[in-house]
Amino acid sequence: MSLSPLPTIYLASASPRRHELLKQIRVEHEILNVPAPPGEDEPQFAGESAADYVQRTALEKAQRAEQYLIQQEMLIRPILSADTCVILENEVLGKPQDAMDATRILAKLSGKTHEVHTAVVLLHRGEIAQQVSITRVTMRTLSLKEIARYIESGEAYGKAGAYGIQGLAAVFIEKIEGSYSGVMGLPIFETWSLLSKQLT
Repeated sequence: MSLSPLPTIYLASASPRRHELLKQIRVEHEILNVPAPPGEDEPQFAGESAADYVQRTALEKAQRAEQYLIQQEMLIRPILSADTCVILENEVLGKPQDAMDATRILAKLSGKTHEVHTAVVLLHRGEIAQQVSITRVTMRTLSLKEIARYIESGEAYGKAGAYGIQGLAAVFIEKIEGSYSGVMGLPIFETWSLLSKQLT
């Protein structure tokens, strides 16, 4: 049983980690695979802060999902979307395009503290509710050999900042201040707060 009764929602994300985190808190959901816009990551606008960027992209995911439901004449349910970005000195470090790019990103993060922002959006009956989780993550200094071995594992791909805290990269993390699940891609506290407040 869930902590409180919630309607079934759509999860506008193909991320298996977000799916598992919703299952963990027993939120009934259906994964909505909405065609993504061209490109691996949406571009950051000129002059747009990293914090504003992640909130905008999470909102746009929810809005695209809503339009998709309308176009496909599907049942309208509450839509949950999220976006995660790794920020170092106001630079967004997105998903690596190849091994060279992953090496560049991990070398930048090595021995430094960065922020992971995850914005969560709930779109329901035309109303938008949003929360943001901000977590500070300190990564120990990595050798080039460690970085190369990690990239060879394949785990760096498809992840903001070229690492997954729930996998092999856990041994790289010296300290975390904030939400572990937020770094994974869906902060449980903020997500439950949105769902319980807006849907019960």
